[in-house]
Amino acid sequence: MPYNKLSYQKLRYECKKSCRLYFERTEWRVIEIMECKVIPFHTVEERSKTDADKAEALLSQAMEGFHKKLVVLDDDPTGVQTVHDVSVYTDWEEESIRKGFEEKEAMFFILTNSRSFSVEETTKVHQDIATRVAKVARELGQDFMIISRGDSTLRGHYPLETQLLAEGLADGNTAGPEKTAADNGASAGSTAVDGEIICPFFPEGGRYTMGNIHYVKEQDNLVPAGMTEFARDKTFGYKSSDLTEYVEEKTEGKYHKEDCITISLDELNALDVQGIKEKLMSAQNMAKIIVNAVSYADLKVFCAALVLAMKEGKHYMARTAAAFTKVMGRISDQPLLGREQLEGDTKNGGIVLIGSHVKKTTDQLNCLKELDGQADFMEFQVNTVFEENGLEKEVERTVKAAEEKILSGRTVVIYTSRQLLAPENMTPEEKLQISVKISNAVTSIIGKFSVKPKFIIAKGGITSSDVGTKALRVKKARVMGQVKKGIPVWMTGEESKFPGMPYIIFPGNVGEVSTLKEIVEELI
Repeated sequence: MPYNKLSYQKLRYECKKSCRLYFERTEWRVIEIMECKVIPFHTVEERSKTDADKAEALLSQAMEGFHKKLVVLDDDPTGVQTVHDVSVYTDWEEESIRKGFEEKEAMFFILTNSRSFSVEETTKVHQDIATRVAKVARELGQDFMIISRGDSTLRGHYPLETQLLAEGLADGNTAGPEKTAADNGASAGSTAVDGEIICPFFPEGGRYTMGNIHYVKEQDNLVPAGMTEFARDKTFGYKSSDLTEYVEEKTEGKYHKEDCITISLDELNALDVQGIKEKLMSAQNMAKIIVNAVSYADLKVFCAALVLAMKEGKHYMARTAAAFTKVMGRISDQPLLGREQLEGDTKNGGIVLIGSHVKKTTDQLNCLKELDGQADFMEFQVNTVFEENGLEKEVERTVKAAEEKILSGRTVVIYTSRQLLAPENMTPEEKLQISVKISNAVTSIIGKFSVKPKFIIAKGGITSSDVGTKALRVKKARVMGQVKKGIPVWMTGEESKFPGMPYIIFPGNVGEVSTLKEIVEELI
């Protein structure tokens, strides 16, 4: 079938037998028949039957006397999409981990940015973190739970990261011999991880799980995750939309789909906390626990059961999206941040840096260009990478021009050219090296600024991480909240290049086409 938009839509949404599809040069090809199918988005409303008030009451009751510290490892900076008034540490040194444990808040984040790491790099990092967390917890006599915050579209180093953490904690996930189960809400003896919670539910990004199938919202439809562009990720690709099958696929058969413990919407709708708890109590040896959810009320019922199970001595780890951290951390709802909270302490203009190349980002950039005249647009020419000292010259040009505009009070939008004209004979490794060079150059633009902007917006997961840690040199940030659903804002720390400045972290695949324009329009 020749490729065009109409044929794609027809094949994707009207095919009676849903299939996993991929684009290969000029044709769409059917590669696997799947049991799941595209369904209308209103299905979410139809399945949202859990009583929100009763769910909140059950969770509040369960949380009484529960004092585990929640240590959230974030594989990119977007994991704070649902929280506010919590700390984010950008390194995992023992000193930083200790500071996190000593904070009064129940939860703190460690930004690993491991989604951009190699297998070897993420292995070393997670082994180090597990050792240090266990050591600090023992010394402070503080019990804890680790949450590995991963991608709501199932990408990332899974199951590698959680397996490494479980192995590393096997000798250290205890509050120490002086603590009892009554003191800390869990057994102070056995340290093996009994179960791993898998919950990619994230309504702010349009991610829902029903019948164990994980869906991604696309316009007015829910598309099984295995049928989306995310499943075709060159590094973290997968086939399965059914999370039990996803577990079997990613663990290469070590865990079978039949062995997964599943928590259904029917159980959650019925507020069956005791029944769910009994399921959780049966978990052992890192059993995989699949959580279905279409609302925060569903998640609260599950977390109530989870807390009760932990109070009886069971140990769990979690691989989840950002919604889970909000519920477990008991983060309250708050209004979206407005211009007053985001203006900063300078009259200079702001900076928007766009590195992401996914289709949604390109569409958002094109919509943002409607503000031409209100903001100044500068295209960073990525093909200068093939010229001698080309990137260095392009960075110098961009910095000089942008600073002049910012000093005059203008907001500047810097975006990478959308197409890289790489030689056809270039190997994948060479292409990767080129991408890294470009990414480092784009990040360095902010690092070379001598003028403090009123605000910074970084678009894209890798871009926002590198800007925050490398260019701005943030060691610890405070999450202010969100400027739009799923779009968090850091307040930079005193140690950073520009202290006390709002830093907006805009994921590549979040928001509507107009969202970026709306944010910039309000700020300028």
